[in-house]
Amino acid sequence: MVTGLSACGGSDDPPDPLTASSSDVLEAVQRGTLSAEACATALIARAKQQADLNSLIFLNEAAALAAARQIDLDRQAGKPLKPLAGLFIVVKDNINTADMPTTSGTPALQGARPSTTAPSLKRLTDAGAIVLAKANLHELAFGITSTNLSFAKPVKNPYDKARIPGGSSGGTAAAIAAGIVSCGLGTDTGGSTRVPAALCGVVGLRPSVGNGGTQRRYTDTNAVMPISHTRDTVGPLGRTVADVALLDSVITQTPQARITSLQGVRLGLPAALWAGLDTSVASVAQAAKAKLTAAGAVLVEMDIPGLFATNDLISFQVALHEPLADIPAYLAASGLTSQSMASIAAAIASPDVQGAFAAIQADVFGPAYPDAINIHRPLLQKLYADAFAQNKVEALLFPTTLLAATPMDLEKGSGTVSVNGGPPVDTFGTYIRNTDPGSNAGLPGLSVPAGLNAAGLPVGMELDGPVGSDQRLLSLGLALEAALGRVPAPKL
Repeated sequence: MVTGLSACGGSDDPPDPLTASSSDVLEAVQRGTLSAEACATALIARAKQQADLNSLIFLNEAAALAAARQIDLDRQAGKPLKPLAGLFIVVKDNINTADMPTTSGTPALQGARPSTTAPSLKRLTDAGAIVLAKANLHELAFGITSTNLSFAKPVKNPYDKARIPGGSSGGTAAAIAAGIVSCGLGTDTGGSTRVPAALCGVVGLRPSVGNGGTQRRYTDTNAVMPISHTRDTVGPLGRTVADVALLDSVITQTPQARITSLQGVRLGLPAALWAGLDTSVASVAQAAKAKLTAAGAVLVEMDIPGLFATNDLISFQVALHEPLADIPAYLAASGLTSQSMASIAAAIASPDVQGAFAAIQADVFGPAYPDAINIHRPLLQKLYADAFAQNKVEALLFPTTLLAATPMDLEKGSGTVSVNGGPPVDTFGTYIRNTDPGSNAGLPGLSVPAGLNAAGLPVGMELDGPVGSDQRLLSLGLALEAALGRVPAPKL
């Protein structure tokens, strides 16, 4: 229990906001057994105590405390509280906030204040949520390690501060794992909510994107620094699946997902996504399979022929071409007209991101883009649709990443890794191998902690479902979490 938490009547044992679920804290604040100010004070103290994680870029201390005090005054006056009053969140710093800077972790935008707030975030704040901080990220979200070599500094993994937290939403995931908040927002293009969730022992959701329009679960067009309008989405992360489901329900204004039984639920195990795992990940994943079988799930061995070959014709062809139009459109819509694609690129500090932007500016993948969108992406979507239908599975189950967290590369931001002592392979490609295909197909994906490996590092298991199955996926995620158990918190 956090020293100094003030009870305002009722129970003398309020929940500890450093470890409790979002719903438990909300209930206590609304009942008056925990003051919002005490909650804010405890979280701010934790943020300052763990400042060396570099998980945050901007701490919204004064405004968060003022908002918390107003909640307590309103409750004491008998005024009705908003449903998320008392919930403190962190928001990835590429998501627009009109009342505080949105830097995308890059020098050219340091101090930039957009004219808009992203719609998904506004739904949360309109419901009473308080933004405690803007979270650090891989520079411009163009990477999977969150080793940001700009002013924002490299984000560290709370389980081992010499290792990556994953990316690009590494700051959000690290802040949740470190107890600074119970939940927050990230973004996902090829794995950027799910990879850091897996490496930091938290939960991350990539909501449905599909082909856009009504298939897109969250709509934040031109309110988030973009990579790809085809692939990008805001996504919630949380301490538990229920924390993520709470944010999702408010953002989508739909009922919150509830736990389901795993008895008889058919989950597909695509062979391609289970191949080549690091042995320390494989052992945790195999144990997870046994627990799910014991809980009644039917695990179906299957494959998706041509999955990686098809995905390889889409990934960079889309993500390194669409920024040419998407970034200028974002700057214009956000009122950040003093900057341009060229000025942002010229100031990039991280070598790996410099390389990506060089390819974008040269439009290396421009000639291949039409086929990627019009031929290969529809084929990938058909491969998934056939896999779900022919194997009669509700979702696909696989380890989120091949490796647990690897040591940081402080020279390039992202270099190479070795799997099972093999030759060096590209860090970025290795970590997104399992998450990227579903992203390109527009599927929803949910990463849930499965346990710690022999080195004490978290391992995540992912569920991917058909487009539009987000609510069912979250219900299955709640059941998965119940079967696998919570992972121990890091020793900070």
